[in-house]
Amino acid sequence: MKLLHFADAHIDMASYGRQDPASGLPLRVLDFLRALDTIIDTAIQEKVDLVLFAGDAYKDRSPSPTYQREWGSRIMRLSRARIPTLLLVGNHDLSPAVGRAHAIQEFETLQVPYVQVLAKPQFLGPEQLWGLPLQVLALPWVTRSAFIARRQLQGNTLEEVYSQLGEALYEIVQDWLAQAAPHLPTVLLAHASVQGAEYGSERSVMLGNDLVLPAALVKDPRLDYVALGHIHKAQNLNEGGHPPVIYSGSIERVDFGEADQEKFFVLADVQKGKTVVEWRKIEGIRPFVDRFVRIASAEKVMAAILQQLPPPEQLKDAIVRLTLEYPRELETLIDEAMLRRHCQSAFEFHLVRRPIHPTRLRLPPDQGVSSLSPLDLLEHYWRSLNMDEGQITTLKTLAAEIVSPQE
Repeated sequence: MKLLHFADAHIDMASYGRQDPASGLPLRVLDFLRALDTIIDTAIQEKVDLVLFAGDAYKDRSPSPTYQREWGSRIMRLSRARIPTLLLVGNHDLSPAVGRAHAIQEFETLQVPYVQVLAKPQFLGPEQLWGLPLQVLALPWVTRSAFIARRQLQGNTLEEVYSQLGEALYEIVQDWLAQAAPHLPTVLLAHASVQGAEYGSERSVMLGNDLVLPAALVKDPRLDYVALGHIHKAQNLNEGGHPPVIYSGSIERVDFGEADQEKFFVLADVQKGKTVVEWRKIEGIRPFVDRFVRIASAEKVMAAILQQLPPPEQLKDAIVRLTLEYPRELETLIDEAMLRRHCQSAFEFHLVRRPIHPTRLRLPPDQGVSSLSPLDLLEHYWRSLNMDEGQITTLKTLAAEIVSPQE
C-alpha cells in the first residue's frame, strides 16, 4: 500500500503581505495553495493508493466561502482521479459547541466519491476503505466540552478531564487493535499531541489546553504506520523503530516560530510488519528571516545592526522581522530609512523596537500589592516594560490558563 500523508494545511493563513490583483486572494494564501497543489499533483502523478489528511484544513472553524472553494477544488481533483482520500477533522476545523458543523462538513454532506470525512473515532476495515487491503484507526480531535457532556463530568478539574479522556482513547485503540485482522496492515490516523513530540510555534496557542497521548499508544508494534497532525514541526517519534510515528508538519511556514523549519509531506510504502517512509520536501516555501540585535553602546550603531542582517539579495521575497533592543537614549541613532532600503526586496519587513529604560512598578495611590491578583500584577509589570497592547493581551490569556487552574 502506497500512502500519502499530509496535515495542517491552514490554507487561509494571510497574516503577512498583500492581495494578488489577478486572483483577489492574499499572496500568502497563494503560497499555501501552491504547497497544497504540489501534494495533490504528487498523489495523482504517482497513483498512490490512499491519501491521509491528518486535520486542520483552515486556520479556524469558520472559513470564508472563497477559501472553501480553493480547498474543495483541490480535494475534488483527487476524487475525479479516483484516489481514495480520508479527511480527518482537526481542532481548527471543529466547533467547540456540540452539534455544530465542522469546517469540512460539505464533503460528508454531499458524499463526494472517494472522499470520506472522519469526524468521530472509528475503525475502518476494507469494506469502509473502497476495498483496500488495509485497516485504519481514526482519532480526530476530541473537544473537551463534548467529552464532558457525553460522560457527564461537569465539575471535574481540567487535569482530571484530560486524564479520563486519554484513558478512554487508549482503551478505544486497544479494543480496535484486538479486533483488527492480523494479516492486514494497520494505520493509526490521529490529530493530537503525543508525549515526546517537539513542538513548533503552535505550542503558544495550546498551552494548558491540550490532550497529550502516551507514546506507548502510538508505538504499539501491531501498528504499521502512524499518521499524525496537529504539531507543525515535521518529525518521526519512533526513528529507526516500527511503526514509524510521523508528524508530517504544516505545509507552509505559519509564522516566525517556524522560520528555520523545512516543510514536507510523506509517502509511505506500508506492509504488515514493515514500512518504508519517504520524506518529500516542499520546494519554494517562502523564507522567514528573524533577527534580534541588542545594542549596548553608541559606537557604530547602524553598522552593528546591518552586520546581523543577510545581504539584500538574500532577503528577496522573504518575510523579515528585525527586533532591536537598546537603551532609550540611543533611539536617535537608529536610521529606520536605511534599514528599510536594505530590506526593500523583502516580501514584508517588520521593525520591532524595544527601548530599555530604568523603571519602577508604580501602583495607583488607592492600590497595594496585596490588593491585586497575580494577573493584575503581571499586567502592571508588562506595562512597565512598555510592551504593546497586543503582546500584553496574548500574555494575559496564556497566564490565565496557568494561574486559574492553580487558584
